Amino acid sequence: MNPPLFPEFKPLLLEDRPVIQEFFDRHPFEASEYSFGNNFIWRHFDRPRWTVLCGNLCLVFDPPGQPSYALAPVGESEIPKTIQTLLDVVPRLVRVPAAFIQKHGAGFLHEPERDAFDYVYATEDLAELQGKKFDGKRNRIRKFEREHAWRYIPVNDSHRETCQKLFEEWFAEKDDGAAMAVGQKTAIQEALIHFRALGLSGGAIEVDGRFAALSIGEPLTRDTAVIHIEIVSPCCEGLAQIMNREFVRNAFRDFAFINREEDLGIPGLRRAKLSYQPHHFVEKFRLERRL
Repeated sequence: MNPPLFPEFKPLLLEDRPVIQEFFDRHPFEASEYSFGNNFIWRHFDRPRWTVLCGNLCLVFDPPGQPSYALAPVGESEIPKTIQTLLDVVPRLVRVPAAFIQKHGAGFLHEPERDAFDYVYATEDLAELQGKKFDGKRNRIRKFEREHAWRYIPVNDSHRETCQKLFEEWFAEKDDGAAMAVGQKTAIQEALIHFRALGLSGGAIEVDGRFAALSIGEPLTRDTAVIHIEIVSPCCEGLAQIMNREFVRNAFRDFAFINREEDLGIPGLRRAKLSYQPHHFVEKFRLERRL
């Protein structure tokens, strides 16, 4: 397939995965946005389109009710020129990793986007929960194991209907009709529909004979996996902790780090992510032209 060349843009489709994934593999970013799966499952909300400019992959987004934006160009050819040209198309680049800013940010305005920082954990920490700092997590898991019969199940295409039922029950309890929530609902459905084609990995916890928790992720770089989706029924204390532990143990034990994405500025989500003692953050920035 011949990629679109600037100024032509192409809507992101499943058929584009080999070309776009090759860019991500050759020029990896640790930030969660720089994966094909993440951009594809959110395409109905963010409306991504892409082009190749100066030999670099450029992704532009048009989410509802927000100004258009682009991610950082993926590549190494004429990056300052590529940024300048992108800023003729969109007013800003967002979720730009700090390493990119350090290398190419001179001459542009850039400000940190704390709500978009990714939380990255040592795989060993999440898989074993060792030490005093994880006492509370282990206590919840022990309580869960005393009270429930459970098992971990690697998810594949045959579990789609079961996962869909869990997801619909989980979403109904949220009772949130906001645009972002609807976008999240669609993204999860897309992940379930295109699970195999996107190369995703999944795991579920079955409690007392029925699915009660689900996680879905994929490799991001050679040493980091990213978890895109975590669904946990509110039925049982300790279920979230055991889902997180078992998914990392079974799906991503060969990776050094696990990226669990951002907290979106939601206080409860921030507390939960911090409680797992991140190894480091992927700091991200907004980049614009100087006035």
